[in-house]
Amino acid sequence: MSKDMSVSTLTNITTFTADDLVRHLPELGALLRACVHDGASVGFVMPCDVDESEAFWRGKVLPSLRAGGVVLLVARRGGTIAGTVQLDYDTMPNQRHRAEVRKLLVHPGFRRQGIARALMTELERHASVLQRSLLTLDTRTGDHAEPLYTDLGYRTAGVIPGYARGTHTHEFDATTIMYKAL
Repeated sequence: MSKDMSVSTLTNITTFTADDLVRHLPELGALLRACVHDGASVGFVMPCDVDESEAFWRGKVLPSLRAGGVVLLVARRGGTIAGTVQLDYDTMPNQRHRAEVRKLLVHPGFRRQGIARALMTELERHASVLQRSLLTLDTRTGDHAEPLYTDLGYRTAGVIPGYARGTHTHEFDATTIMYKAL
């Protein structure tokens, strides 16, 4: 594993390599499934099984890690993967000043413990090192992550109604597009 940063005596944030992802694929898949089962709007709907969750990491994230277009940060608590976030900096030449925050996931059993905030703080540090001065993200409108992003200094650019199907329903939820200048 590349780099470890202690956030507290209990939380450790690591920058995962492609090899790390492969080694920890079952844990990452379990984290994604737990979040989806808890209702997180992260691109998946119920039922979300082992094959689908692991295929996401193997088919979407792993190639980006190998190509060098994404940073994958993983938070651990007591040796358990408690959360992840991705910084996608694989942008077109006229957008090399920006990056996208993707898939902030915190296991339901580890929420409200500062893990999401710690992951976002470390993500912003990586963005600065990569000379990315503008971060963008989207989140389900009214979701519990929205106030966190606002508290971290992200501003709302707009809301798109009917953006994505609900995790547990056939209704479509709005999404809030947010940004932060670093």
